[in-house]
Order: sequence, then C-alpha cells, then structure tokens
Amino acid sequence: MIGYLWAALICISVLTAALRGDMAVITPGIFSAAESGVKVAFGLIGTMTFWLGIMKLIESSGMMELLNRLLRPLARLIFPRLPAGHPAMNAILMNLSANVLGLGNAATPFGIKAMEEMQRINPLGETASDEMCTFLVINTSSITLIPTTVMALRAAAGAANPADILGATIIATFSSTTVALCADRLLRKKVKRK
Repeated sequence: MIGYLWAALICISVLTAALRGDMAVITPGIFSAAESGVKVAFGLIGTMTFWLGIMKLIESSGMMELLNRLLRPLARLIFPRLPAGHPAMNAILMNLSANVLGLGNAATPFGIKAMEEMQRINPLGETASDEMCTFLVINTSSITLIPTTVMALRAAAGAANPADILGATIIATFSSTTVALCADRLLRKKVKRK
C-alpha cells in the first residue's frame, strides 16, 4: 500500500512539473534529495551508535529491569485480565521500557512478541481482544522520556542543541498516551453496550 502511495506522489509531482513547464527542475531535485538522504543516514550512524551503546549500558547495569519493576504495577492496572507471570506481560513491559527510552526499533520485537503471546490466550479467535487493542493504543502513543531517535535525527540535520526537545516530548507523549487510554476505555464501553 505504501508503495502505491509513493508511486502516486512521484507521478503527481512529475505531472505537476510538466503542466507548469518546470521539467528541468526534476533531475536536479531528485539528485539533491538523494544526496540529502545519504547525508542524514550517515549522520545518524554515529548518533544511533552512541545511543544504542548507552542503551546497552542501561541494559547491562540492570536499569531496564528496574524500569520494568517500576512499570509493572501500572501494567497490571492497565491489563488486569492478563495473568501476572504470563510471557505477554513480560514482553509488554520490555516494549514499554524501550519506548520510554525512545528506542522504537528496540521496542518493535517486544511488541510483536507481546501480540503473539496475547493471541495465544485470546478467547475471540481471529478478533483482537481488549488487551490487544489497549496494547496497540499504548504502543502507538507511547510515553517517551528520552527521544533518542528524534535527537539523532536532529543531530544529523545539524541542530545546535538536539536535546532541547526533551520537555516538549515528555509533555506531548504523556498527553497522547493519556488521551489514547481514555479513548480506548470509552470506545470499549460503547462497543460493549451495542
């Protein structure tokens, strides 16, 4: 689907340039955009390596386990129907911890594992359970304390202070998660009434 979207955008761009008589700007624009993409990608390598190293230190020091313990009571409150020691709960906690630290790439495998484990105990068969929907909502809106990927992108783009978004990120992600959880609960009640 995304491939079709990109193809449509490219076709519309070329058609617009042709209609406006600006076909001469297409080739330089393509090469300029490709060059910018390569520069950003190479700039990200160093910053992402640094943050992944920090993440490895956090993991080795036991801080990730501490974060999991801190998040466990909240997860029990949000997912009361999941058994306490179930593998899905552990995967959810690891996913939440990685997202809190701004490591979406590291959170993805845990999110997939959590969904697989919840599907094993899903009484609805092929329909997503309430817990699965709630997890998807939390994972999508996730509270982030350290937006490592965004800071890496800002550093690669030459921002003077890539970390100056920390406060805004915490407020925005806390708000988005709160709204997402409220909507999840409200819609869940509305659907059950029908």
